[in-house]
Amino acid sequence: MSAKPQITLPATYMRGGTSKGVFFRLEDLPLAAQTPGQVRDALLMRVIGSPDPYGKHTDGMGGATSSTSKCVIMNKSAVPDHDVDYLYGQVAIDHPFVDWSGNCGNLSTAAGAFAIHAGLVDPTRVPHNGICEVRIWQANIHKTIIAKVPITQGRVQETGDFMLDGVTFPAAEIVLEFVDPVDGDGAIFPTGNLIDRLEVPETLIPGGVLHATLINAGIPTIFLNAEELGYQGTELQQAINSDNAALAKFETLRAIGAVKMGLIDREEQAKTRQHTPKIAFVAPAQDYQTSSGKAISAGELDLHVRALSMGKLHHAMMGTCAVAIGTAAAIPGTLVNLAACAHESSQPLSSVTFGHPSGTLTVGAKACYQDGKWQVSKAIMSRSARILMAGEVYIPAMPE
Repeated sequence: MSAKPQITLPATYMRGGTSKGVFFRLEDLPLAAQTPGQVRDALLMRVIGSPDPYGKHTDGMGGATSSTSKCVIMNKSAVPDHDVDYLYGQVAIDHPFVDWSGNCGNLSTAAGAFAIHAGLVDPTRVPHNGICEVRIWQANIHKTIIAKVPITQGRVQETGDFMLDGVTFPAAEIVLEFVDPVDGDGAIFPTGNLIDRLEVPETLIPGGVLHATLINAGIPTIFLNAEELGYQGTELQQAINSDNAALAKFETLRAIGAVKMGLIDREEQAKTRQHTPKIAFVAPAQDYQTSSGKAISAGELDLHVRALSMGKLHHAMMGTCAVAIGTAAAIPGTLVNLAACAHESSQPLSSVTFGHPSGTLTVGAKACYQDGKWQVSKAIMSRSARILMAGEVYIPAMPE
């Protein structure tokens, strides 16, 4: 039996925020993979090394976590006043599926830098020294992101002294603006409520009721109170991810919330929509120790947030979920806002610093109540990004 040789594809492996992913220019993909469909999904899964029943991604570029099983496809934008289109795929680890339902806020940082590296931004827009504002069209959710990328001697500056909790080494700071970050038809709260009562199985929650803030901003997110779940809000990954019963409970609650938000019709559909919505729990500020052993005092924080991604507690915080946190904090009466204002009356917060398993993150949002509903013009945060490797990725020839 003769075997076909491997094929090669130009690719760039990048860290963006606390995530890593394989970046492609659309034109560098095989013709059949330049349009959405099974061929594209199969190619990206093989690049990452999925599905992998061993959960290791040994035979691919993935890292067997939700933060590292990611692919990005970019090209020059046909959308007016935008430089590039950015399409993000979250690759499942142990079964054959690529989720295109949402954005990755962390890799949005790398998208701005990659756009310049890959020659997708008009060279006249790139200063010799200064900041290049890359206007990104996020093609998954049809939203604008502005990445303010530092440039030194005409090239992306990747090194610097900006520290991001969850990333070991310093790098250059990239400021991200998520313009009009509300998903869908512009309704921040799909139920119309700042806080909903979720009816849940009493086998999961005594009394069968949880309070939740269901929000569409950055990424659809379900916020719950840590105390109602039996948690402190300062938990690290091991406390949640080593508890299979807790993970199953969170997935059931995520499915219930997804139905309530109108994202799916039946709870079982959540199995094929792992990337969205996210589920997170909040608690007032308190002293804690990060996963690296660093002590953080309550006085350095406004609140705690722990979020799950692809069925596991995230080691830091997803960028899109941070947008949801900043948006919810800006609106008085949400669970996020109430947790941040634990000892004061509820009030709008233009920015918050929250604790996550790896440290802290500050995010801001501009919100106003207009025409009978809450509106958010933008959310802002700082991240960093750098190229880890560039060249060609090898994969076995795909079936014709």
